[in-house]
Parts: sequence; C-alpha cells; structure tokens
Amino acid sequence: MYRVLLHNDDYTTMDFVVELLISVFHKSFEEATEIMLKVHRAGTGVCGTYTHEVAETKVETVHGLASERGFPLKSSMEKV
Repeated sequence: MYRVLLHNDDYTTMDFVVELLISVFHKSFEEATEIMLKVHRAGTGVCGTYTHEVAETKVETVHGLASERGFPLKSSMEKV
C-alpha cells in the first residue's frame, strides 16, 4: 500500500487544495480543510492510502489539475 502526499508551496491557493481533496480524494469539506491546514503548517499532508496503481493515478491527476490551473502543487507517494 502507498500513501499519497501533498507538499506545501508558496503559490497554490488553499481553496484549490481543498477543492482537489474533495474532487480527487473524495474527502468531506471538513476533512479536506484539515488536510490542507496540515500541508500548510507541516509542509506535507496525507491524502489517503491506496494500492500502487491507484496512488500513482491520484498523483498524476493532482499534477494534471494543478498544471491546468497554473499551480506548482506537488504530490508524491510513499510505501507504507
């Protein structure tokens, strides 16, 4: 299993991160806000734990959506 992480940067808006967590990771608004604040304060936040293929797809989806909106948001996956 693999954890999908989001990494803080100085450009991606908090609103976009919350929107992404709701649409890509199916989090509630409250959960998404909590994860976004963790990313903002600690530098990274865990979005969820998935199989290798699903985690890889989620990371690619994050990068694609962020790029479309002009944000440098980074996502990564790590083995649990």
